[in-house]
Amino acid sequence: MLENSYGLIFFLKTPKKKTNMRYIYVRVTVDGIPKETSTKRKWDARRWDQDNGRAIGNKEDAKTLNFFLDCMVTKINQFKTDLIYANETISSRKIIDFIKGKTKPKLKLLEEFQAHNDEVLALVPTEYAKGTHERFMIAYRHVKEFIAFKYDVEDMEFRELDYEFVTDYAFYLKTEKKLSNNTSIKYITNLKKIVFRAVDKDIIPSNPFKRFKSKKTPPNKKPLMADELAMIENKKFSTARLELVRDVFVFQCYTGLAYIDIFQLRRDEIKRGIDGELWIMSARQKTGTGTNIPLLPKAIQIIEKYKDNPVCLRRGSVLPVTSNQKMNAYLKEIGDLCGISSTLNTHKARRTFGSTVTLNNNVPINVVKEMLGHRSIKQTEEYAMTEQRTIGREMSELKNKLASHHKDEAEDDLTLLSRLSKEVEELKKRLMGKGYEIHV
Repeated sequence: MLENSYGLIFFLKTPKKKTNMRYIYVRVTVDGIPKETSTKRKWDARRWDQDNGRAIGNKEDAKTLNFFLDCMVTKINQFKTDLIYANETISSRKIIDFIKGKTKPKLKLLEEFQAHNDEVLALVPTEYAKGTHERFMIAYRHVKEFIAFKYDVEDMEFRELDYEFVTDYAFYLKTEKKLSNNTSIKYITNLKKIVFRAVDKDIIPSNPFKRFKSKKTPPNKKPLMADELAMIENKKFSTARLELVRDVFVFQCYTGLAYIDIFQLRRDEIKRGIDGELWIMSARQKTGTGTNIPLLPKAIQIIEKYKDNPVCLRRGSVLPVTSNQKMNAYLKEIGDLCGISSTLNTHKARRTFGSTVTLNNNVPINVVKEMLGHRSIKQTEEYAMTEQRTIGREMSELKNKLASHHKDEAEDDLTLLSRLSKEVEELKKRLMGKGYEIHV
């Protein structure tokens, strides 16, 4: 905000003891309120122009002092400009604090980003998953590399961020980093959190993301169809390695567990439910929400198959799950051997449970939500991808209903016609009995 009145002068402070060497002071007056402080420089009063507030003469020491005072004025004017840019009130106290070096440091983007990531790491695993911290670190590196690429600097002040910065960063992620639209949006969302944090801490007055609009591309992550799942289940493999990975994958398809949850699934989390049947009763590693899943026969068979496996006995785990990287690599091999056209990975199993195994078999979506450990129905709706054969089955049922309806209508018409014919015959008989001649 602009001040109504502003003044700045340099003057020599009158000392307590009489001497010609005196300290130079600067006095700043804003809206009638004066504040002053020492420049920590001394000068001879006999060589000082009080009206101009500068040293007199062309000697080198006078030129040096005047250059110092001019630089101070330039810095103060720049500080005033920064206050205006930040939409902050200009006051004599703020300017004097600036001269004394008491102003708040100009926090930079990457500094604040790193501080945020350090806080997240400190809260792993109580409030955040390890993967959350890793994703923010990747987001940090993307921003750091963008700043170096675009501006050729190591860091940027928050006040330098604007709409152009955001749009250029989004373009950079898609072009230089070759990221998909949805992945780019995820990293932009990570950056947005840091910017919002800076706004909340009054580091910057406004949000540069305010006018930035982004829209996710609808995902095309299809689940396995029922016949594809059966093909994988019944496939005979020549190596125990592929058989194990296949069994873990199928177990996921019948339980909906994510990779990290099945990796950490312990034997003591397989319990009897109130119905007397076996259930998985655990918490999702990603969200911490409770997960209660009744075990289907296929899943129980797989548990039984590996109950005496040495790895399971040593770890106390339900299945001897290998690393996610190896799982996905072996699943690709399994997909090729089974002739599956889409790419197999551990998350496809979760989608298969949510769609093919449950929703397509008329399990209510709110029940599927609870088994998947989702926090909202909206999350579960992304899994509700209906198979072509399910659509065909539903349409076939509709055809049968329509055909039955038309048949009922036709039968009703015939019944009515028959009843009317009988009534006409009875009426004819009555009239003829009374002597009337009937001609039809």
